[in-house]
Amino acid sequence: MSRGPLAGLRVIEVAGLGPGPFCGMMLGDMGAEVLRIDRPGTSAQQQLDPLCRNRRSLLLDLKSPRGVGVLLRLVGGADALFEGFRPGVAERLGFGPEDCFARNPQLVYGRVTGWGQDGPLAGAAGHDINYIALAGALAGIGEPGGAPVPPLNLVGDFGGGGMLLAFGLVCALLEARQTGKGQVVDAAMIDGSNALMATFHGMRAMGLYDDRPGTGFLSGAAHYYGTYETRDGKYVAIGPLEPQFYALLIEKAGLDPARFAAHGFRMEPGQAAREDWAALRAELTRVFRSRTRDEWCALLEGSDACFAPVLTGPEAARHPHHVARRSFIEVGGVLQHAPAPRFSRTPPGTPQAPPLPGRDSQDVLRAAGFDAAEIADLAAAGVIGS
Repeated sequence: MSRGPLAGLRVIEVAGLGPGPFCGMMLGDMGAEVLRIDRPGTSAQQQLDPLCRNRRSLLLDLKSPRGVGVLLRLVGGADALFEGFRPGVAERLGFGPEDCFARNPQLVYGRVTGWGQDGPLAGAAGHDINYIALAGALAGIGEPGGAPVPPLNLVGDFGGGGMLLAFGLVCALLEARQTGKGQVVDAAMIDGSNALMATFHGMRAMGLYDDRPGTGFLSGAAHYYGTYETRDGKYVAIGPLEPQFYALLIEKAGLDPARFAAHGFRMEPGQAAREDWAALRAELTRVFRSRTRDEWCALLEGSDACFAPVLTGPEAARHPHHVARRSFIEVGGVLQHAPAPRFSRTPPGTPQAPPLPGRDSQDVLRAAGFDAAEIADLAAAGVIGS
């Protein structure tokens, strides 16, 4: 039996890339029963992808009218369905919102795209880097004087897309329970990226944000918010914005308070002595290179100096804090994060490894009321696979 705050929720995921699987993982981690509709030819390497954990898999040919008919029968018993096609594709295939609502008026229909369901760019291809570029998020990330640098694909695909879709689906599901009516959730990665920039629009209005790469105090220009190389070629990260935390770093690092104290963060436009940041960063660079990363951890970690070592994924999993909180687990031989957030009364269960594409095809159809002859006929026609 599923565990977690979404236990009992039935969701159909029409398989896609990036934000869709991330959304499915989030819902599945929280206990939702997520059925992934995989397409013929899906790679077995899906079993190694944490984004595909906690699923059942039905291999279904949605280019076949019979395959679409199978999907619509499944929709009748679902709470939500989501897909990540360009606008109009699901309609052309025969399982757009109106087709699904005809089978289940209470269904919540989620759509995740890059540009949204309307607007001049709605039909264009794109990826994370394009969406965060248009949202103004990419412009400020990078080295001073250099070109903008993409921050992996965390902002557009996962934070701005998959997380936004999961949030939107849960919102609409709560509303559907009150009204008995479904609706469409338009989760655009460009909209989610715009939302993630909210604080920087405010900071710009206050005179505290510069859109050029590496020029803001949160984007690498300030000596007190950045990364530094250590003697052994590794890195540490510091971020003591508050005066008392900044003073503690200065003290513990053996720096001259008279030189550094006046140049910490102040929440005011054109803060004083900004022109000294480069010189102070150079001095901090020299100081941090005087010890190894482990030596800096022994001195600063766990204090209020706002310090952390810069770790790789495997190093992070071995860190005592993550070990104590059981933040990392191994599922199907793959190191990955434990479900988050955490719940006091309805904790989620241990994630199940991603399925082979089509592993559950026949079981899913039997549970949905298809008889043995129908299933055999669909398999013989190549509509379903396993």
